[in-house]
Amino acid sequence: MLLKEKNLKWLSLFTTVLMLFVQIGGALVTKTGSADGCGSSWPLCHGKFVPTHIPKETLIELAHRGVSGLALLSVTWLVILSIKYIGHKKETKFLCYMSIGFIFAQALIGAAAVMWQQNGFVLALHFGISLISFSAVFLLTLLIFEVDQKFDATKLILQPKLRRHTIGLTSFIYFVIYSGALVRHEKASLACSSWPLCRKGAFILPQNFYEWVQMSHRTLAFILFIWLTYVAFHAMRNYAQYRVIKYGYMIAFILICLQVTTGALTIFTAVNLYIALLHALFITLLFGLLCYFILLISRAK
Repeated sequence: MLLKEKNLKWLSLFTTVLMLFVQIGGALVTKTGSADGCGSSWPLCHGKFVPTHIPKETLIELAHRGVSGLALLSVTWLVILSIKYIGHKKETKFLCYMSIGFIFAQALIGAAAVMWQQNGFVLALHFGISLISFSAVFLLTLLIFEVDQKFDATKLILQPKLRRHTIGLTSFIYFVIYSGALVRHEKASLACSSWPLCRKGAFILPQNFYEWVQMSHRTLAFILFIWLTYVAFHAMRNYAQYRVIKYGYMIAFILICLQVTTGALTIFTAVNLYIALLHALFITLLFGLLCYFILLISRAK
């Protein structure tokens, strides 16, 4: 039994890291313009299992499809074993259904994007849906490792104020993430040449659709930064006796600062690829952390 539990832990870790690569890989495909790297063929590439000519865009798209396919298999196996071995935990089945359901939805939207060339508003859902699947797998991994027990999560006493703010933040950040994905898919990353204003020294409304997309995302991100900063300092000041809350919100504050910094650097570096990928990584980790706080809320008194 101990060997089986150990194997389940390794599988959950592998699957979580794999899902993280899926997230970053999706951002890489978009940022490098590799979405059409295989033409309109899916699951084949240019109508072939292995195309004869493989430029950089095709290689990136093929790699993303390969990692996504492996993640689908890994999530499926993780779900089967989790229900078998930790199905008695109340959150297990819900997280399993979320993991498998959203990764299949992600695959279907990805295939539809290739075959039918969806518009930016639909494509932006792709990142958000895969993010939910990642978060569900991440929480499932924490359950398998019984992290909540290590932090005495069942002994937490959380006031309604922190509960409301945490749920509100988790819901709001999803809209911020969608707006950021929309910036990428509508190719509006450099619609504004300055930061934080769209035009240097000019406080004026956006002048076209792309500027509206860019500035809408910045506005939502600014609200998120202020809100999360307030909640983080509130949590660190009033719940210092709970390590998971104190250090968890400290990490959340660091992640939002890194997110804002890489967002600004994206403009200053004319969308440097590595900066853009870090931008996607930080928001993925932050969303997963906020989802863990929701799990804690469900178990706290």
